[in-house]
Amino acid sequence: MKRFFRYFLNGLLIMAPIILTVWIVVGVIDWLDSLLDLGIPGLGILLLVLLLTAVGFISSSFLVKPFIAITERMLIRVPIVSIIYSSIKDLFDAFVGDNQKFNKPVLVKMAEDSDNCKLGFVTQEALTGINIADKVAVYFPHSYNFSGELFIIPARNVTYIDLPSSEVMKFIVSGGVSNL
Repeated sequence: MKRFFRYFLNGLLIMAPIILTVWIVVGVIDWLDSLLDLGIPGLGILLLVLLLTAVGFISSSFLVKPFIAITERMLIRVPIVSIIYSSIKDLFDAFVGDNQKFNKPVLVKMAEDSDNCKLGFVTQEALTGINIADKVAVYFPHSYNFSGELFIIPARNVTYIDLPSSEVMKFIVSGGVSNL
């Protein structure tokens, strides 16, 4: 019975990540396909990809950029909409685009008299806007979660790491289980 249970757990450890990954990917694809439900499976997602690519192509034109800027200004002027829009835009800009924020992985000594360190990402190297000198803003993602905390850390406690940001993020989010 002990051997049976061990084999069961081994099978579970192998199959659970595969099944959950496939289930999530299929769910996302189904959801995206249902946004443009055209009766043919996959056609909605194909049209969505083509539409997003066309919008990206058109938006790169210098003639369209002023219209995008005007639209953004209008969204920022509406009280509640501005909070939602700017938060979502900042979040997307942090991960993709030209202004990626999580591209400076660091190792932070959390206290002067301790050897405990945390991995994070410097998001602001100068905090002149809030009149704080010699400190940096470091974002610490939580493991197994899509949240985190922002700390203001003395610059002397921050050591920049020469590793790809994606590998450091994967290491943090996995709780240190994945390899660096």
